[in-house]
Amino acid sequence: MSSNNKKNDKTATISFRDVTKTYITGPVTYQALKGISFDIFPGDFVAIMGPSGSGKSTIMNIIGALDTPTSGQYLLKGRDISSYEEDDLSEIRNEEIGFIFQSFNLLPRTSVLKNVERPMMYAGVPAAERTKRALQSLAVVGLEDKAHNLSNHISGGQIQRVAIARALVMNPALLLADEPTGNLDSVTAYEIMDFLTDLNKKGSTIVLITHEDDIAEYADRIIHIKDGEILREVHGKKNKSRK
Repeated sequence: MSSNNKKNDKTATISFRDVTKTYITGPVTYQALKGISFDIFPGDFVAIMGPSGSGKSTIMNIIGALDTPTSGQYLLKGRDISSYEEDDLSEIRNEEIGFIFQSFNLLPRTSVLKNVERPMMYAGVPAAERTKRALQSLAVVGLEDKAHNLSNHISGGQIQRVAIARALVMNPALLLADEPTGNLDSVTAYEIMDFLTDLNKKGSTIVLITHEDDIAEYADRIIHIKDGEILREVHGKKNKSRK
């Protein structure tokens, strides 16, 4: 399944080519993905949704270089990373994919600034450059003034925005958001989705993993997964913002 023809001249950020994933536990074999194919292009905002056990988490893990296909190809910006070694996948996770998780994954007794700096520390970016880029990233999410607050001394919505700043700081090719509003009240959840929509309008490529219809509808495209297969693809229904 591909996007529309006007994007055919672009290299897709994400390409799945007949991707399967099989888990074997003792005598039990479980096929989580059954030949999935789709493209996600630069600037796309795509939601992948389905019920528990549908395969969407497996897709997320492969997109995020946290797992590899059993067969088929996963191309990231035209490179087949399906058989990359773990060291290479680790580098890709840190430098090319910005992760936004439901559980935030911030260090609680560490400043907002230091949390945002973490991916750059792993990449060996010098301290002065880390601080500069972290402050710039916090400015994007409107939290530069919270840089020296401890991350457990700000609100849930602010914590998720810090997580977004951390995801942005390496200028990744892709933002991968796994149930990013799952721990937020509905008002704050919609604020975060409005913010992700604004980032997408500015050029960020976003893949959203969710089981919630109203959250998925912020995306331009919604890929519905069931029993390890693509059930259908539809357009998002929201007017791109609740503002």
